Amino acid sequence: MYWSKIATTEKEFDAIAALNYETFVEEIPQHTSNNQKRLVDKFHTENTYIVVYKGIEIVGMAAFRDKRPFSIDQKIGIVEKHLAPEDCAYLCEIRLLAVKKAHRNGRVFSKLATAIYRYYYDKGYTACVISGTVREEKLYSEMGFKQFAPAVGTEEARFLPMVLTRKDSAVFRERLRENNAVFYPGPVALEFSIEQSVLSHRSFQFEQELAQMKETLCQLTSAKFVIPMVGSGTLANDAMLGQLKSDFNDGRGLFLTNGEFGNRLIHQAQQWDLSFDWLDFGWGQPFSIERIEQQLQTDTYRYIVFVHSETSNSTMNPLEDLKHLAARYDIALCADCVSSFGATPFSMAHVHYATASSGKALGTIAGVAFVFCKEAPQVSVAPLYMNLPYYMEKTIPFTLPHFLVQSVNTALKAYPVRFEILQNRLELVRKAALPIQAVNPIIATLQHDEMPKIMETCALNGFLLHGDSGYLKERHSAQISMIQPKFERDFKKVAELIENIMKTL
Repeated sequence: MYWSKIATTEKEFDAIAALNYETFVEEIPQHTSNNQKRLVDKFHTENTYIVVYKGIEIVGMAAFRDKRPFSIDQKIGIVEKHLAPEDCAYLCEIRLLAVKKAHRNGRVFSKLATAIYRYYYDKGYTACVISGTVREEKLYSEMGFKQFAPAVGTEEARFLPMVLTRKDSAVFRERLRENNAVFYPGPVALEFSIEQSVLSHRSFQFEQELAQMKETLCQLTSAKFVIPMVGSGTLANDAMLGQLKSDFNDGRGLFLTNGEFGNRLIHQAQQWDLSFDWLDFGWGQPFSIERIEQQLQTDTYRYIVFVHSETSNSTMNPLEDLKHLAARYDIALCADCVSSFGATPFSMAHVHYATASSGKALGTIAGVAFVFCKEAPQVSVAPLYMNLPYYMEKTIPFTLPHFLVQSVNTALKAYPVRFEILQNRLELVRKAALPIQAVNPIIATLQHDEMPKIMETCALNGFLLHGDSGYLKERHSAQISMIQPKFERDFKKVAELIENIMKTL
């Protein structure tokens, strides 16, 4: 496969010097020959090189530089004199664009052009200038470059001063954005269209569709009741915790955590001023049922709260074991199932409260939060919007957009087949030769000392991993979610790409 990256190693810089010599000494007579057959650019230490690989061989390159003077300044004078003022705020120059003769098949130049666009745009440059060879004028023009000054150079090596502005790159950039392969755990790209609806949430048709949604959700989870709200999974968790404050008054709870989202639940519980203890098992470490049981024997706990799928580190926590433990001690079990719901089949029967949302594994747009209940909640001190008994009493107490209900009903039609699809994807990931630290039915966590470079290179090639969260950065980790459409096709490519990247680090 052809792929691109930012050059960082001495081996890459040597290959760049060799290609530089081959192109700008032997092919285009700009410099004198030498026995080493290497040409190190005079601005080498200031250049950022984008290189294109075929497997693990460098076959193309281009250099970015934003320090003045540019080489083109020395040929035509200060470039700002030729450009519009709005394009001159943050300029860069592209130089040394070269492709090995054996690989001048269009694909390398396309990969190089794509990488140039992504790098130039993401760095925030207002425009980039280039001395384009006359013979490649058509290619540069197709990229959006425009000539802005008379040609320069000799008859043997004639160049056109050309510029690419952010405005002229907009169409190409939008095309790149649409072609990105996304591995985020949400939002999910849709395989069906959703249109705004003007159907009133007070209409009979809406009531029917809402009832269908609730019935299907309860059938899928074995829950007795479900309360939908407009919002995210975090809202669902807040509503659940607020209800616990009402259900158990000052009764004490036990929270279990082994990751970022378990910690978030604890923070939310503190905001609600709940009375509770917590057990922290360590990042990504499995729950110890024995340790939990020992803790239960130290106090009179009324409820347990935990995250079923801790996506921050790809840990699945033991729902069934906790059900048995809660039943043995007559304690209400409450689960954050925001990331597990829709990803793997499980029963919410005997779970006091469980939360979920539409924008994760279910495969549709975010916007609907769900609180599943074993029994109908009776009394609540929570604000009206999160007051679960009020939802039970009114059925449709607040505006719930019809298009959101439609989107959930459409997504639910994919079940139970979607469970099998996601399970097959899980097995595909497990078999890959990647630095996988942990994997669960929705997301795989990769860990590598050079993860920032791996992520940067993946993004340069249009593969967007999940890794910008602070808890992932500090652990040199990134994640690949399995819930996006076209996963099988995209994962095969990104797996090959990551394998190649690791060979060059």
